[in-house]
Amino acid sequence: MSLDNVLAQIDSTLDASLARLFDLLRIKSISTDPAFKDECAHAAQWLVEQLKGIGFDASLRPTPVHPMVVAHARSARADAPHVLFYGHYDVQPVDPLNLWETDPFAPRLVEADGAQRIVARGSADDKGQLMTFVEACRAFMANGGLPCHVSILFEGEEECGSSSLPAFIAANKDELRADVVLVCDTNMWDRRTPAITTMLRGLAYEEVEISGASRDLHSGLFGGAAANPIRVLARILAGLHDDDGRVALPGFYDGVEELPADVAAQWRALDFSEAAFLGEVGLSVPAGEKGRSVLEQVWSRPTCEFNGIVGGYTGEGAKTVLPAKASAKVSFRLVGQQDPDKIVKSFRAYVASRLPADCKVRFTGHGASPGIALPFDSAHLQKASAALAREWGRDTVLAGGGGSIPVVGDFKRDLGMDTLMIGFGLDDDRIHSPNEKYEVTSFHKGARSWARVLAALAE
Repeated sequence: MSLDNVLAQIDSTLDASLARLFDLLRIKSISTDPAFKDECAHAAQWLVEQLKGIGFDASLRPTPVHPMVVAHARSARADAPHVLFYGHYDVQPVDPLNLWETDPFAPRLVEADGAQRIVARGSADDKGQLMTFVEACRAFMANGGLPCHVSILFEGEEECGSSSLPAFIAANKDELRADVVLVCDTNMWDRRTPAITTMLRGLAYEEVEISGASRDLHSGLFGGAAANPIRVLARILAGLHDDDGRVALPGFYDGVEELPADVAAQWRALDFSEAAFLGEVGLSVPAGEKGRSVLEQVWSRPTCEFNGIVGGYTGEGAKTVLPAKASAKVSFRLVGQQDPDKIVKSFRAYVASRLPADCKVRFTGHGASPGIALPFDSAHLQKASAALAREWGRDTVLAGGGGSIPVVGDFKRDLGMDTLMIGFGLDDDRIHSPNEKYEVTSFHKGARSWARVLAALAE
């Protein structure tokens, strides 16, 4: 197997690869709408046939909602590493349809800003991305075979909650277990700079309700004498942060590690404007921990945020009332080795300790999951980072992710596998929006990138 031959094949067959992608994009695999159940099954079967056609042992696996696609192919080298590639073939609904310039399931190429773009629902999220990996495998199969043992898992419910996925992974642990997971559902740093997302923040979400009197009270008759749950709740919430923006819960920062010096230096050197980032949403001053950059705050630092507060009269005009209850929704984004259960217990103890006489509290949990971090000294990470740099001619950004990708947590928790999150999307791809697009360069060089990554992992 010659990597040069594989790359040359990807280049010479780009038109055929685009045609295959267009065939997949025409399938209306909207997972959240039962009216498109057959279309989802069609997309899954289409992928099975494509994978069989290039030499994979591929099959459709039924679930209570939409089928999984599972495929395996062995390298000729018995001691080659084993990778599991994950993607999803389902797409978001297309509403509002009137804002699409053309039919969202009639893919087309357009020229814009000197680049060719594939415009269609699912072009970037995630059909275009998953097909970059399929096309890389196709080129290897035509040039001596895969350098790694490869397993593939495509699901059809990512856009509607992945309800079938945890049970499927748990039931098929032995078949799906590999040395490392590859996920292509993330972005590059910019059009010319590759990125690997090395960390995702976890989430603990709590709802707290403070109750006082047995009914709403007249503020003239009872004001001052009766406990006001809104006032109690406001005082409790205000105490959750200190003057420097740090979360004041006891033990909150246990398990939070500082960035390695070289990664911190790379982030500082990135072409990132804090003013532009905040200015886009009408803000100007970073509001989190003092002494932390915006990138640190959204990629690698934990948070406590208030997502909603309700209490008393909220209708038009005035009503002089002391409410019987007040509630708030509070979320914690978690990083590193923070323990979600410990955070929840600390929060509940903090609230309970600050309740005045005659007030009670009720908590409702809405889930808790830890952050995910790939060790910066991981050999898989180092090899993939170098391979991407060779393809793009720029150092690979080791990025953080402010949100969560639940499947990555499932793979770590249930299978003990780390995930390399390597994607070729761009911030302006309009995923989930009308006129979603995927750059032809992202598709073409994405396939080339996966070829280089697979070859590097096999070294």
